[in-house]
Amino acid sequence: MTKRAIWALPYQVFLALFVALPLVLIALYAFQDAAGHFTFGNFVKFATEKETMNTFVYSIEIALITTVLCLLLGYPAAYILADTRLNPSSVTVILFILPMWINMLIRTLATVALFDFLRLPLGEGALIFGMVYNFLPFMIYPIYNVLRKMDNSYMQAAEDLGANPTQVFTKVTLPLSVPGISSGVLMVFMPTISTFAVAELLTMNKVKLFGTSIQENINNGMWNYGAALALIMLVIIGLTSLIGDGETSEAESGGLL
Repeated sequence: MTKRAIWALPYQVFLALFVALPLVLIALYAFQDAAGHFTFGNFVKFATEKETMNTFVYSIEIALITTVLCLLLGYPAAYILADTRLNPSSVTVILFILPMWINMLIRTLATVALFDFLRLPLGEGALIFGMVYNFLPFMIYPIYNVLRKMDNSYMQAAEDLGANPTQVFTKVTLPLSVPGISSGVLMVFMPTISTFAVAELLTMNKVKLFGTSIQENINNGMWNYGAALALIMLVIIGLTSLIGDGETSEAESGGLL
């Protein structure tokens, strides 16, 4: 082994023990019943159990709403921060990124305290507000990075050819920023659809997401069904990542066409 390969050995061991092995165990438990026999019953139960299916669909709905709101709020913020003509200070950029340095549970508890102070009810509205608040920086940061590194000569060339500001944005800036949008959507959608602690705190356990269903089954000793639900979640996240990577590659290869 080369010296570089030897230095990589601890990381390979870590990945094997704490990434690969848990995934293998989830897959094994998902296709077993309580007696350890191979079965597809856990997945049949998921497809036929109305409550779990409704929770699953509702979680996707909340994740989509959160992602769209984060995109609508995050893109203008990232655009303003990356616009050199506006000359935003580094302090302003840090203020937008600062929430990422604070633990999500602490931010969520602060949101609960804010709603209590304003005497607003905790429920679906509080859940969406808290989701957007928690994950908005994850939408802003990748879009900001792409816009910041964008070559301004493209915009200048479009303006020289007679394009107005709206045309410059829709024909040049927006297509070139698609990789950042795709990254931001993945960074918001994937954790939102699987979270459970945020929903429990912001709704006082009145609203249950798919991550909560997984947690409840595992806590109640139903490891096999919980593993099956977790495997379904992993498949969805994997497919979403593949679709996002494909869209990013397409945008990078032909964003101006």
